[in-house]
Amino acid sequence: MNFNKKGLARSELIGLDTEVIESENRFNRGLKGKIIDETKNMFIVKTEEGRKSIIKDQCVFEFKLKEKNIQINGKSLTTRPEERIKQR
Repeated sequence: MNFNKKGLARSELIGLDTEVIESENRFNRGLKGKIIDETKNMFIVKTEEGRKSIIKDQCVFEFKLKEKNIQINGKSLTTRPEERIKQR
């Protein structure tokens, strides 16, 4: 996969490793894990401490891909996953 920000934002994110780079909630900053579920406004991330629910529009996420890391503002991801994927 060769993704840029726009391509990644329109793809399936469940299963990707992510890290919260910035967040309005200081407890979410630096949180790392794998996205296991997604709703319109939240990611459910499996971390070493267990499952965490993270509000998308309050965070900047870094997604870890094989070839590079991509940072995306969560506000650009606040649509239903099935609608976001159809936006090709």
